[in-house]
Amino acid sequence: MFQATKDIFREEGLWGFWRGNVPALLMVMPYSAIQFTVLHKLKTFAAGSSKAENHINLSAYLSYVSGALAGCAATVGSYPFDLLRTILASQGEPKVYPTMRSAFVDIVSTRGFRGLYAGLSPTLVEIIPYAGLQFGTYDTFKRWTMDWNRIRSSNTSSTGADNNLSSFQLFVCGLAAGTCAKLVCHPLDVVKKRFQIEGLQRHPKYGARVEHRAYRNMSDALSRIVQAEGWAGLYKGIVPSTVKAAPAGAVTFVAYEYASDWLESILT
Repeated sequence: MFQATKDIFREEGLWGFWRGNVPALLMVMPYSAIQFTVLHKLKTFAAGSSKAENHINLSAYLSYVSGALAGCAATVGSYPFDLLRTILASQGEPKVYPTMRSAFVDIVSTRGFRGLYAGLSPTLVEIIPYAGLQFGTYDTFKRWTMDWNRIRSSNTSSTGADNNLSSFQLFVCGLAAGTCAKLVCHPLDVVKKRFQIEGLQRHPKYGARVEHRAYRNMSDALSRIVQAEGWAGLYKGIVPSTVKAAPAGAVTFVAYEYASDWLESILT
């Protein structure tokens, strides 16, 4: 990761670290909106109430299933932006696509609109366990933290704050949930990105080019990666990926908790 950081800064400057940021933002906004909307609807249906305090009492099984279904819906709704983000970030120098628009036009003209969903199948296979683990473990860690707060409060005269977690506690729960999900599901993320950048022209110093239709399907990609690169090939980029995903997920959970509480307070 240190070597990659030096190379990017030397060859592309400081702005190289934000390559693909615009499609990433365009992806994360609808992704988060769809994901949390579907999650809230599913939890409301399962709990029979729209109150957040009732959602936390759902079983771990329902938390995992709700998270997985919400992740699938969000992925389908925002996937083309994820594809464009990965391509723009992976192309290196010299650039194949100077802008997001040029990448979009070339993909549609060469592969059709189906090309905007290249790698969707392994992404959905990845997002089911990833989103399920992330939301399921987040709810589990929240319940554990609430229990710990009750034990602490039983030794004092304070009451009524047992179920109120601090922003720091919410952040830690989100950080732990994001780390667990990423460590378990990273090999599927590697396969997804191989499908996304297949056929992309780039300089050899950025790594071997993934030829177009190099893999027949997801299982073929997994077996070929293991044969050519060993089991470690499935965990390439695990450190920067976890360093990015875990705190990003934690911040997202904290922001969502506070935003939803604020909206609920002004709407009720």
